[in-house]
Parts: sequence; C-alpha cells; structure tokens
Amino acid sequence: MAMLITVAQWEVIGVSAIDPIAATGKEAMIELYMHDLQGGSSPTARPVTGLLGNIYSGQVPFAMPIGFNIPQGQTAVPNANGALPTVNGVFGIPLGTGLAGTSFAGDSSNNNNQNNAQLQLGPDGLGLGFGTITVIDDVLTAQPELGSQIVGKAQGVYVASSADGSRQMMTFTALFEGGEYGDSLNFYGLYKIGSAMSQLSVIGGTGKFKNASGFAELRALIPPGQGGFDMICSGRDKIETPEQFKQAEETTKKLDLDGLVVIGGDDSNTNACLLAENFRSKNLKTRVIGCPKTIDGDLKCKEVPTSFGFDTACKIYSEMIGNVMVDARSTGKYYHFVRLMGRAASHITLECALQTHPNITIIGEEVAAKKLTLKNVTDYIVDVICKRAAVNYNYGVILIPEGLIDFIPEVQQLIAELNEILAHDIVDEGGLWKKKLTDQSLKLFEFLPQAIQEQLMLERDPHGNVQVAKIETEKMLIQMAETELEKRKQEGKYRGEFRGQSHFFGYEGRCGLPTNFDATYCYALGYGAGALLHSGKTGLISSVRNLCAPVEDWIVGGTALTSLMDVERRHGKFKPVIKKAMVELQGAPFKKFASLRDEWALKNCYVSPGPIQFSGPGSDAVSHTLRLELESQA
Repeated sequence: MAMLITVAQWEVIGVSAIDPIAATGKEAMIELYMHDLQGGSSPTARPVTGLLGNIYSGQVPFAMPIGFNIPQGQTAVPNANGALPTVNGVFGIPLGTGLAGTSFAGDSSNNNNQNNAQLQLGPDGLGLGFGTITVIDDVLTAQPELGSQIVGKAQGVYVASSADGSRQMMTFTALFEGGEYGDSLNFYGLYKIGSAMSQLSVIGGTGKFKNASGFAELRALIPPGQGGFDMICSGRDKIETPEQFKQAEETTKKLDLDGLVVIGGDDSNTNACLLAENFRSKNLKTRVIGCPKTIDGDLKCKEVPTSFGFDTACKIYSEMIGNVMVDARSTGKYYHFVRLMGRAASHITLECALQTHPNITIIGEEVAAKKLTLKNVTDYIVDVICKRAAVNYNYGVILIPEGLIDFIPEVQQLIAELNEILAHDIVDEGGLWKKKLTDQSLKLFEFLPQAIQEQLMLERDPHGNVQVAKIETEKMLIQMAETELEKRKQEGKYRGEFRGQSHFFGYEGRCGLPTNFDATYCYALGYGAGALLHSGKTGLISSVRNLCAPVEDWIVGGTALTSLMDVERRHGKFKPVIKKAMVELQGAPFKKFASLRDEWALKNCYVSPGPIQFSGPGSDAVSHTLRLELESQA
C-alpha cells in the first residue's frame, strides 16, 4: 500500500528570478510516494510510546471524573485497567486535568528500556490510541511501486490525536536526493486513516524550498487484488423460469437499480443476455451489462480476447507443475499425471504446457477431432513412457485436461445418453435403466472402472453440465497405463519401472492474488461496464481490445451478447446459451505446442516458472495463448 503526496499548490518566495517559473513564484506540481502508512496493510514503522497518560496514574487524558453526569446513551471512558476512573475517591476533577504533567505510559519495571517496553494498546486494539507517537522513516519513490526510482526520504512522526487513532497529526521532512528537486521540504497537518484524501500544509524547507508555502494532498493508493468473490460471493443459479425472472424484476424495482453488472463465464453472461431482453420487454429502467470472468478461458471471441482469471490461474498451475517437474527429475522414479481444471475446453492445459514443457499433454479438442478412443489415448501415453524408459528416463509429467473424458467420441455418446436418462427417468439400483443405453454405450460403461461409472452418474450442475471436476480421469489413465505396460513387459517390449502419482490442480488456481495483467484488465472491464451503463446501453458485454499493447493503448467498448449466443441441449431441452470457445486446432497456440511436443516427450525441457511476480522482469507478461492469438490476428 502506497500513499501519493501531491504538492498541489505552493509558492516559493524570494527565489532569484532566473527563469519564468521562479519569476512567478509558482512551482509545478510535485508527486511523491510514501510506503509506510498508518492504517496500511503492512507498515514497517511501529508505535514507540504507548498511550499518553496523565498525572493521575491509570487515567487516559480527558478521563471523566467520578460524579460527572454522563449524557444519556453514552459511557464513561475506562482507565488502563478497564475500570471507571477514580482519583482516591475525590469528586469533581476538572476535565482536561493532567495535561500539565503528561508522561508516556510504558512499563516502568524495565528501567525505561525502550527495547523491552510493554506498549499499551489504544482503544482500537492496534497500539494507535490517543497520544501514541509513531516514527516516520520512509523512502520516497517516483512511482507507486516500492522498487521504483528512489527520489529521497521522509522523516518525522505521527501523533495520534483521536481516541481510536483514526486521526494522526503528521509532521515530516522530505529529504530529496538531488535530481529534479534537491534540498528538503517540510509538511505539517492531519492525516485521517481511511479517508480518501487528507491535506497537509507546506511550511518551508531548505535550499530551493527555504521559503516554500502552500498545501499538499495525501491519498492512500490501495493496491489491486485486495478482494474478489470472497467479498461479494458468487452463485451457480440459472435464471430461466418465469418465477425467477419475476423475482429478478421485483428485486431491481425494490432496489431502484439503474444498472446491473453480471460477472461470470458463458452461463452467467447467458443470464445477463436473457435478463437484458426480459427487462427491456417490461420497459424497466434497469440496464444489464456482462463482464467476462472464467479461469477456463472458454468465453472469448475477436472482440473479447480473453476472460479475467485465466492468466492468474494458468500461472498458479504452472508454478505447481514446475514444482512437480523438479520433484520428478530429483527422484527419477515417478510419472506425475496432472489433471487441470478448465471444464470442457483445454485452454488451461494448453497454456500450462506452453509455460512448462511437460513430456505429454493431452488436448481434448484434438482427441475429438481425431476420434480417438480411450485405448488410443492410453497407447499414446504408454508409447512415450516406453521410449523414455529406453534412455533410462522412468519418470515424467503428463498434463490432462479436466474435460478429457467428455471429448472422447464414445464417451461423449455415453454422456449424452446418460444426460437424457437422468433428465427424464429415475436410476434404479437394479440397473434396469441401463437397458435404455445403446449396445456400444453400455459396453463402454461397463468397461470403465467402478469409480468412473459412479462419477459419471453424479447429479448435473444447475446448468445441466456433467461435473467433470469430480471425474478422476488421471487415476483412470494410471490404471489403464499400468495394465498396458504390464502387457508389454510380458511381451518383452518394455523393461522400465512405472510408478504413477495422480494430482488434480483445480480450486487452488481460482483463489490466488491476481496477476498484474488480470488486475489491470479487471479495472478496464469494470470502468467499461460503468461507462456503458451510464450511456444507457444494455445487453452488452464489456470488452477490451489491443491487450498486448501498453495499457494506455487499450481500446474499451461493448459487444452485443446476442452475437455470442447459440442453442444447446440442456436437461433434455434446447436452450439459448453462449457458445463455449474451444481450443482451435488451426490456431497459433496449438500449432506452437504441436511443433514442440515431440521434443518435449523424449527430452527433459522442463521449465519451472516459479510464483507469480508483481514487480520486475516478467511481471506484466501476458499469457502465451493471448499473445500468440493476437499476433496471428495482426
């Protein structure tokens, strides 16, 4: 958390008029950034005094004496021990007594050793109670980032001037290190913790600023990524029945809403589109705008190049994959089967592959296009394992998309038939429902491990989707690989050792601090949504283009939600929905991956990118997927 100090209006009196600015006595605005903030998230400064006591031991300043008639509804201020203040039972001590003989209320038992002082907490519980002094010794930078150019140092003190410490008298000197300003500048005023802006007086300085006067403005700059759906919460409800639309209508009327912003993926923005149409048909004033949010990366088009969350999730997963790669290389005895969240589309798996270079990556869309069976997929994995064993590599990392099982044509057919059965019939324990499956689907269903059978029968989500996050495809593939490898070992075609480790990287990637890109992108989408609502637009999704350019060159606008709509069969019925964007096999990201995967299969080209960076080289890098797609469009 940084604080912007803007020396907004000031004059220098008595400066030799060598140039026009000096001649007028007016100076250009100065902007500086401090980083030690009272009330900030992680100030390095600490209180040095504790509460300021008065001459009557145990009382805080301005304590109400015994016998003072407290106004109705108010309470007496307790002393340091939590009791109502008394002074030897004496009545009528005048308010304000004690200011003439104040002393710092530390622990007298330590012989005033400040290093061991037991500081008393103020009423706020943070050690910022009335009279607390906090030292300011902070660098001044040219930009909000702590690692940016240092232009000087701020030294001074805060003194708490309210009982809860929310108001702090602030006086400090800004000591500049040459450069544009040089010399020093003095400030004095009241800093209000939690306030959008506080003002300080400019009271001279040294050198160039010897006779400076005027005022400065202090603004706390809250860094991005300080709250998300943990603040506003999220839901998975589908709005489709007349009762649900009526409830939405009543809520918007009750709250007198001018606008509603729906944040989410394809299903949430389908809700936004339907609500916009419904509200317009009822002549409601409430406008509806969508914002693209999904880690899956399956809500995008030319006008909406990506959804926020994808960049962050992929970088979190890539860090975890990199860690697994280091472990695989270190022990030399495990094949790590890593299933990655992402629903049906394989965007996350493809992006993580481009970031980390695993030995095997299965792309669901390719499996569907080539009409591969489960045995085909298993054979491909086993072929690579055998080739690596031939060069004494009995370890590796395999990435599997969450929605893989839904891409295999024979499984797709099975799931479609199961969806129809679950939508209209009761599944009996005796298995009579299986008679409604085709012979091919029944054969496949009974071929699958029992655990996978049970997972395929789980209740669908509110949007009618198979809950692919609960289908442990990675464990199924380990079992099938073990069976095939044992068969090849018996035939003399495999002489290695196979030990499979299963992983599912899912919910961990949805909750991390956003990357610089995602945080900035969210601001742009949010401001865009607000501007669209302010201009009376409805039924649009906030969109930002030119995302690989500097932020100032981004192009913000809105795209009609209807342009993204399609018709799909859900719960046994055709429904209007936004069509999911799948991995394009002719797209630049997949082509890049396909050109390198054979090399990655046999060689250890692992990349462990480490954790997300918020400053320094690479901190503002966009995803490989976004960069390659935008470059190909250009």
